[in-house]
Formats: sequence, structure tokens, C-alpha cells
Amino acid sequence: MNEVDALERAIVMHARDAFRDERRVAAQWQALGFVEPPDVGRAIDEYERLIEILSAAGARIDFLPSDESTTLDAIYARDASVASPRGMILCRMGKPARAGEPAAQERAFRACAAPIPVAGSIEPPGQVEGGDVVWFDEQTLAVGRGYRTNAEGIRQLRALLGDRITVIEVPLPHWRGTGDVMHLMSLISPVDRDLAVVYSPLMPVPFREWLLERGMQLVDVPDEEFATMGTNVLALAPRRCLVLAGNPRARAALERAGAAVLEYEGREISVKGAGGPTCLTRPITRRNRV
Repeated sequence: MNEVDALERAIVMHARDAFRDERRVAAQWQALGFVEPPDVGRAIDEYERLIEILSAAGARIDFLPSDESTTLDAIYARDASVASPRGMILCRMGKPARAGEPAAQERAFRACAAPIPVAGSIEPPGQVEGGDVVWFDEQTLAVGRGYRTNAEGIRQLRALLGDRITVIEVPLPHWRGTGDVMHLMSLISPVDRDLAVVYSPLMPVPFREWLLERGMQLVDVPDEEFATMGTNVLALAPRRCLVLAGNPRARAALERAGAAVLEYEGREISVKGAGGPTCLTRPITRRNRV
């Protein structure tokens, strides 16, 4: 497992299934913490362009169906599960409004034409969200310990992964408090095995030092582009990545580091709900093309 080999298969929830219609959006957006209500028609168009990019990169895309137990947040498919060598691990969400998503994903995994195996689930009082989980190589995984992922959740995740996987626990900052979204992937996105996009001002010093000791080159995102999810970068393959439009300095820094960068427009599907390209996709498998 890692976050950077060629994306082979991913699970997503299309905007038409997550947002559905203006009535659903109007009923939910404020309670869920969206900064504005998404325009459903424009969101569907943005999502179609996103799928075109993922498909052109060679990824097989499986779509989560609309589910009455989920909300607008289900568009951010990464958070409800974790991919592992043993199969998918179903999360238990730190955001109560998202509690129905892991079970909904499990139903979808089992119903796929090529079913996706489930290795286990995080049980109460444990909490883990997929945005807090980052694979660095086949034996090493980092987990953010914050308001969405707790110590008991990390303990259970370790047990489900088994002794062969090293789990690095990364304390996350309070930042804007319990109501905000602060995942580990808010601070770092690997783009290759030796390259990652980061926001250093909020990174714990031991974790940043650990990355440098591994030989990682760190591409720092400026303050103004941290606010626009410049650190949220999806690797389509090593040094080939997808970023949210509106982060020109982050893009230029990635290109100077040798990465090929694609952009998508995401005002409706990303900006308003604070979820970039890694949030919108739950990678299932990646392959090494070497």
C-alpha cells in the first residue's frame, strides 16, 4: 500500500448522488459546515470533469450509490474507510453527522461487480477517519491523532493491520477547534515516495523531522494557499498529480520539483465543503508500473 503508485481503482460518490437536489442541499449545508450551499447543476458538471481526469489516468472508477443514511458529506468518500493489504477497514466517524457512511460503503463494497473485501471495522469508542491515514510505503502508515481520530481508534487500527505494519501516530494541532476539519492530509499529501506537499507551520516537529530523515523532499505551500487546500493533492502516479484550481504557487513549486500537475475546477464540490481531490476519492488499489 502507498499513496503514490499509479491509481488503478477508486471508489467515489458522484455529486448527483451525494447532493441530489436543491432541497437536500438547503436542508443540510449549514449544519454540515459548508461555507455556502453548493449549486447542484454546477457541482455535477465539475464532478463529470473530475471523473474524466481520473479515467484518462487509467483508473477504474466505482460509484457509491445514493444512500438515505448519508449526507452531502458522503461526496468526500475517502473518510469512511481505509485501504489495507488485508482489505478495507471501515472507519467510525469523528463527525457524528457522518456516522452512516462506513456502513453505506460496506454495502457498496459487497455489491460491486468485483466485490471489495472488508477486513474489519473500528468499533466504539474508537474513532478513525480516512483523511487522517497516510501510507508511506507497504509497511509504514501514519495516522493523525486529532478531533476526528482518537487513541482508541488508532489502537484498533493497529490491531486490524497486524504486526507487520508500522503505525506512526502524529498529534494534530487544535487549529480552529473541534468544529473544523483538520485531518493529517490537511497537512501533507505524498506525490512520490520521496516527494510530498506540506504545510510546515502546523506540522509537528518530530513528524517533519521523520519525513526528512526518510529522504522526503518537502514542497511547502504558502499560507494563503493552505486556506484554499493547496496541500490537498492526489497522486495519479509517481510525480503525476491532481490539484484544485486556484493554487498557482503550490502548482509552480510542484512543477519545479519535477511533478506533472493537472487541475480541476472545484468551487462547488471542493471549496464549499472543504474537501479536495484526496477527499473526493477513496483509492482501492494502486500499481507499480516499473
